[in-house]
Amino acid sequence: MLTIDCRDVTLIKNELLVYVADEMAAIPTLKHDQFTLSALDDDDIVDANEAVSAIRKYLNSIDQGGNFAVVSNNNMIEIRSITGKILEADPAASESQNNLYSCTHCGFVTQYEVELTTHMRIHYI
Repeated sequence: MLTIDCRDVTLIKNELLVYVADEMAAIPTLKHDQFTLSALDDDDIVDANEAVSAIRKYLNSIDQGGNFAVVSNNNMIEIRSITGKILEADPAASESQNNLYSCTHCGFVTQYEVELTTHMRIHYI
């Protein structure tokens, strides 16, 4: 399991999570200022180098690659500002913005709380 620290890029955290999880075919779990990636199969390993590459690719696609460093240390990846520019969400705007909800059992991610509730019921059937 990899943990990606997004303190300096909280504005794009949700989009980054979806992009990296799709690129790596991994299960994402959203946390406050970070997200984790787990392998789909228990025998597989989530490759940190592949995750760093996917994060850099996403940052370059939104013209932010030169502003941030992506540093890997064991199972922790940090995205840090090089120039001092931080992509931070405005607290007032984030209240009106849709949040992502994540299943604590399998990492399923949705933007609808009702859909998450329905999904979680499947684990108890």
